[in-house]
Amino acid sequence: MRTRVHDLLAQAADSAPGRPALTYKETTVAYGELWSRALSVGAQLAALGLERGDRVAIYLEKRVETVVALFAASVADGVFVPVNHVLKPPQVAHILRDSGARFLVTSADRLGQLADGLDGTALTDVIVVGEPRTGPFDALRVHPWAGEQPSGEAPRAGSIDVDPAAILYTSGSSGKPKGVVLSHRNLIVGAESVSSYLGNTADDVILSVLPLSFDAGLSQVTTAFAVGAHCVLMNYLLPRDVPRLCEKHGVTGITGVPPLWLQLVEAPWPAETAGRLRYWANTGGRMPRTILDRLRATFTAADPYLMYGLTEAFRSTYLDPAEVDRRPDSIGKAIPNAEVLVLRPDGSRCAPGEEGELVHRGALVALGYWNDPVRTAERYRPVERPGQEWRAPELAVWSGDTVVADEEGFLYFVGRTDEMIKTSGYRVSPSEIEEAAYATGLVRDAVALGVEEPGLGHRIVLVATSAEGQLEGSALTTALRQVLPLYMVPSAIDLRDELPRSPNGKFDRVLMKAQVSA
Repeated sequence: MRTRVHDLLAQAADSAPGRPALTYKETTVAYGELWSRALSVGAQLAALGLERGDRVAIYLEKRVETVVALFAASVADGVFVPVNHVLKPPQVAHILRDSGARFLVTSADRLGQLADGLDGTALTDVIVVGEPRTGPFDALRVHPWAGEQPSGEAPRAGSIDVDPAAILYTSGSSGKPKGVVLSHRNLIVGAESVSSYLGNTADDVILSVLPLSFDAGLSQVTTAFAVGAHCVLMNYLLPRDVPRLCEKHGVTGITGVPPLWLQLVEAPWPAETAGRLRYWANTGGRMPRTILDRLRATFTAADPYLMYGLTEAFRSTYLDPAEVDRRPDSIGKAIPNAEVLVLRPDGSRCAPGEEGELVHRGALVALGYWNDPVRTAERYRPVERPGQEWRAPELAVWSGDTVVADEEGFLYFVGRTDEMIKTSGYRVSPSEIEEAAYATGLVRDAVALGVEEPGLGHRIVLVATSAEGQLEGSALTTALRQVLPLYMVPSAIDLRDELPRSPNGKFDRVLMKAQVSA
């Protein structure tokens, strides 16, 4: 029985200890050895005084020790807080302070970068991977990594499946990142659900290209461990590196976000390597139709999975590959063991074709926002269950995303409530403008933004990069006028060499909106 997230690793190690679990660069670690290392570091954390529910922040690039630390925190009855390795010291310090982490796992050079920003944190102990670090850390105790020492028994645990297991920090529409608290149950059910509809088996080789601090990135590891598959870790640098790794390790599955796929579709894919992919999946935003078509032409033997997820519910929907030709713009239906509703503001159900808010209920609904009961109460609210009025109130997560369901129950993403553009009395989805821009073939990247305009509501600004060569904004505007009604045609085109991205690889809409509004 799996009750805590490290059971995913423990059971895989028990059933097939010699099977490859993780690969990073030239190092491959089998399940038995990986579990032994997690036990060792878990015992180290317990010996250092970790108590049930203490937070363990992990600030490392994606590597074997990073994954060991995640599961070791669970072994020791702690809560892991993965910190994206591309974040800078001020952002890391915010996460450390906000989470109240007592323990930090990092490298010597990263600890040195953080040294001046640790005031106000609750840190007491730092475990350093690699060369030890000495220096003036005052109250901090610094320890060498124990992951290579012989393991013992797992420390006695008190947590159960509904207790916190992880805090994932996610950027909001404004303000500093907020921590979403996931339970052991969230992570285990998510891994089992996703692996079931993707058809994952122990024969799969899954490329982990998204950050482990991102729910979809962490899911690549947990999904692999749920079935005893082989997970290949990659710190993404250049698009051409992805086909090379896929060729080297025989990768059968990749999950990415739209900006990543926009780059990967341009990379050179050897036919044999592309043909080995069993599936590829998209999450974190709508896949432009033109890119979808190109990816399907590249990976001819692979099933495309168009998914939707939000950190507050880990995973939510997917489109069955058999439906992609019929409804390529759909985000599908609820994943196994989840229910997704389309509701009006008063909680009543929307009719087919009527726009409403996506509301997710079930075992994947997270516990709330860390140390923020006000924001938690805004997003996690009860849902009515007709005929079940006798039951205790059930909290669901109200996503803030506008969707619409068709007569057969397939869902279509319209836009985020806080990203919808209101212009000349119309409500406009940014994705509709972006889709039209991609369809022109003139742009590589496109983000539509609504900028406050007195009397109009919003004026529309399209921030884009050229598909190839020089592009005049007037040429793109002319092309858009051919396919969009006048009120949807951007009033301004902002052409750039590159678009800013968040640490999770998504387009940074908040930053771009601030830039174009200035």
